[in-house]
Amino acid sequence: MFVSPAFAQAAGAPGAGAAVAQFLPIILIFVIFYFLLIRPQQKRMKEHRAMVDGLRRGDQVVTAGGIVGKVSKVQEDGMIEVEIADGIKVKVVKHTITSLLNKTEPAAS
Repeated sequence: MFVSPAFAQAAGAPGAGAAVAQFLPIILIFVIFYFLLIRPQQKRMKEHRAMVDGLRRGDQVVTAGGIVGKVSKVQEDGMIEVEIADGIKVKVVKHTITSLLNKTEPAAS
């Protein structure tokens, strides 16, 4: 009727190998997330930062709002002036530029 004493005793503490085996799936999930999500996002951020830092007067850009215009002035305070139509200029934060349509070539000396 009662459980025999042999079955009631603990099997003993798990060894070091069992502890690593318990954390292996968590470590594997983190590695997969790093290579599939974190690393590509960091690469995109680096490319966007390089594109924004390389903006010059005359470049044709698209803003986050979908406005297409030509850069008329690059300011040091993180703003650029974009001409969206003849005589209509808008100040835009540099990091809201999503893509660069036409890159102007530097003048040959």
